[in-house]
Amino acid sequence: MLVKGNFKTVIELPKYVDANEWLAFNSNVEYTWTDSQSKKLKLPAPQYIDYMATSIENLLSDESIFPTKAGRDFPREMIVVVRRIFSQLFRLFAHIYYHHYDKVLSLHEEPHFNSLFAHFISFSREFDLLDKKELQPLQPLIDIYIKNEMI
Repeated sequence: MLVKGNFKTVIELPKYVDANEWLAFNSNVEYTWTDSQSKKLKLPAPQYIDYMATSIENLLSDESIFPTKAGRDFPREMIVVVRRIFSQLFRLFAHIYYHHYDKVLSLHEEPHFNSLFAHFISFSREFDLLDKKELQPLQPLIDIYIKNEMI
């Protein structure tokens, strides 16, 4: 561990610092996106989510991966593509739970959001679409859903 003791010492509001300034300073989380040339880009969450949504939309519209015409076969690598999509969507769920769940609660949408997540996890478990290590950020929540027989 890089931090000795409790993380509270790292995250608590320092004396004489405006709470809004502290929140803004600590909201600058960057995510790594790998572009089509395998170049890694550091992006803020909104841009990462935009890239992710565009990428998924492009994949779902690609007839060579998700054929919609009769007689066309699915490619052998389709499962790899689906796993990548699920991995990206899981990161979106984790981001919302960690950074925006207060807004979900304020809108009283938590039953819908939690049901959507439980359905997503149930499906991913049934078809082995996510690695266990990827689940770690939300594993405590998943464990509660399993304990309560929701998934």
